[in-house]
Amino acid sequence: MPQFSYQGRNSAGEAVTGAIDADTDFDAAKKLMAQGITPLEIKQGKALSVRKNADGKTKKLSGLFEEKPRHEDVLLFFRQIYSLLKAGVPIMRALAGLEESYASKGMKTLLHDMRESLDSGREFSAAMARHPKVFSAFAINMIRVGEMTGRLEEIFLRLFHHMEFERFIREQVKSALRYPTFVILAMIIAIIVVNIFVIPAFSKVFDSFDADLPGVTRMLLSFSNFTRDNWYYLLAAVVMAISGFRTWIKTAKGRYDWDRLKLKIPIAGKIVTKATLSRFARSFALASKSGVPIIQALTNVAQTVDNAFIADKITRMRDGVERGESVLRNAIASGIFTPMVIQMIAVGEEAGSLDDMLQDVADMYQREVEYELKTLSQQIEPILIVFLGVLVLILALGIFLPMWDLGRAAKGG
Repeated sequence: MPQFSYQGRNSAGEAVTGAIDADTDFDAAKKLMAQGITPLEIKQGKALSVRKNADGKTKKLSGLFEEKPRHEDVLLFFRQIYSLLKAGVPIMRALAGLEESYASKGMKTLLHDMRESLDSGREFSAAMARHPKVFSAFAINMIRVGEMTGRLEEIFLRLFHHMEFERFIREQVKSALRYPTFVILAMIIAIIVVNIFVIPAFSKVFDSFDADLPGVTRMLLSFSNFTRDNWYYLLAAVVMAISGFRTWIKTAKGRYDWDRLKLKIPIAGKIVTKATLSRFARSFALASKSGVPIIQALTNVAQTVDNAFIADKITRMRDGVERGESVLRNAIASGIFTPMVIQMIAVGEEAGSLDDMLQDVADMYQREVEYELKTLSQQIEPILIVFLGVLVLILALGIFLPMWDLGRAAKGG
């Protein structure tokens, strides 16, 4: 039996590599999925098409400069393939027609490769699994369930609505953060301009009078001099801090700690929490309605919430369910759900309609997220106004108080 080397991610989202015996690469993928491993690359033999760099990290060489399909392209693809299959168009002809219609080279290449995979005897889910950067593990598993249950068309439509919801949340977050981000950047630029150009000009005036200056003024002058004399060190420190932060969050522990910290950030934390739990509930409901076993559904959903802390909680829920405990008991033990959601899960589990209740939970969280995002600017605006007021007050006291004192001294003289 041939041996296949693989790279993938386990249920905790950690990268794993190894080798497995199987008749074909598709059989190898099925065996890995049964072990809770989502394959990212499978190749016959011991060597994978990767190369180590000077730091010992691996990097794929193929497709490095190729145009990648956008999220909107994949979203449209799911909707179009659903319409074509529903109209009775054979899947190969549907893919050929879509390949011709797309202007994106990335989508053309993707669809061409999927057609070749189907021609060689692979299933649609296996063809998708060859492109892990385009299709999520959740989408691949959902398509695999659709193939097994004969509900592939329905799965395509549900994935379309699921991805549309994901895009809606991202756009809402970007829209809500646009105004605060602009204000904060404007304040940072103003502080830099004042320190480099304004305060030094007043410093020459104050030096010419050789008078005692207030403490606030001396503080502003010291800060301005320090900034101008050490700007390159400050810039290097900022670059190093950003680089170090990015390196830290790429580690498993760093990402876990950062994702947990994000949930505690004032104002933004509750929005991130509700959006993540809405994604969990909607994904779980979708998987459950599509016939995915509950343990496999929790495994798949843990990889889609995009938060390592909550993913760990969901994985612990899966482990509890696997031991024979109820979803309700594990949901309570997780500590991430509100009492209202716990009550809805209890009713759903008791009535045998957990998927419907989770869909209601997802809708409820979505409405709350939409409301929070609409009022985000209003919640942040008072904080920005207070911060800006304090900044203006310090500048006013530091610059105009000594000028006022000097003016009075000149009149008295």
